Amino acid sequence: MDRADRAIAQWRRERPDLDVSPMAVFGRLSEAAALAQERIRAVFARAGLAPGEFDVLATLRRSGAPHRLTPTALYESTMVSSGAMTARLDRLERAGLIARRPNPDDRRGVLVELTAAGFALVEEVVAVHVANEHRMLAGLDGAERATLATLLSRLIASLAATGTVDGGIPKRDDADRIST
Repeated sequence: MDRADRAIAQWRRERPDLDVSPMAVFGRLSEAAALAQERIRAVFARAGLAPGEFDVLATLRRSGAPHRLTPTALYESTMVSSGAMTARLDRLERAGLIARRPNPDDRRGVLVELTAAGFALVEEVVAVHVANEHRMLAGLDGAERATLATLLSRLIASLAATGTVDGGIPKRDDADRIST
C-alpha cells in the first residue's frame, strides 16, 4: 500500500459520500513528478546546470544547425517569463555556453546560439539525462511506457481544454490565508 492508497482509504472512511478516486491519480502524479525531478536535477547539477539552463541549451541543440534561435522563440519553447529567460541567457552567456549575435534579419534583434562549449556540454548531458530517464522507467516495459505516455498526453489535453475551475470554494483574501 502506497501513500495514495492510505490517503484514499482514510478519506473513504471519513467521507464515504465522496468519490475520492481522482486523488489516487493526482497524488501519484505529484509524487512521481517530485521523485523524477529530484533525479533529473541531480544530473544537471553534476554538469553545473539548473534544469532551466539545460532546457535552453537542449532547445538550441534540437533546433538543428546552426543551433540558434531568437530570444522570443526560446521564450515560447520553454514557457517561462521573458525576465526569467533573460536571466538564464545571462548566466549561460557568462559561462561561455551561448552567445548573443546580431540578427541579420532584424537590426534591432539578436539571435542566441550555442557556442562550441555549449554544444559539447549539451551533447554530454543529454546522453546522461536520457540514460537516467531510462533507469527511472525501468519498472515499466515498452508497451506500458507507451500506454502511460498516451494516457498522460490525453490527460494534459483534457486539462488544457477544461480550463481552471475553482469548485465553488469562496476566495479567501490575504488576511484569511493560513501562514506557514
